[in-house]
Amino acid sequence: MDKKKLLKWIICLMFSIYVFNLIGQKFHWDYTTWWFDMISHFSGGFWVSLFFIWFFSIKNLPFLKPTLDPNDPKLIHKAVCYILLIGLLWELFEFYANNYIGIYPFDIVDTSSDLFLDLAGGFLGLWYFSKKIMVSKENTVQ
Repeated sequence: MDKKKLLKWIICLMFSIYVFNLIGQKFHWDYTTWWFDMISHFSGGFWVSLFFIWFFSIKNLPFLKPTLDPNDPKLIHKAVCYILLIGLLWELFEFYANNYIGIYPFDIVDTSSDLFLDLAGGFLGLWYFSKKIMVSKENTVQ
């Protein structure tokens, strides 16, 4: 696995999501463009999956055994759990913002589609990791 390549992708994606969100807030795309939220959640799920794969592959953490195999069910399970955790925390923030600040409208259909898009982006991140980042010499075509 090329960890430097993965870290570069994670950082570039993080800044891209940040800039996209700033532009969306500046032009009020949350309210005027119905699909803006979908792109944000999909790319956020993609980023979270890559970040936690990179995090789980760090060897210097005493409490964490590094897992580098993309086909390992434990790695996939951990990444999916963290994608759901981050998505649920974001939806709780939206619920709080709606009830106490009055910013985001709360809708169960929106919440479920946001969580679905978080997971879809996360599964794309897992696929991207297994096909593009994880380099295996024995699987090359002759």
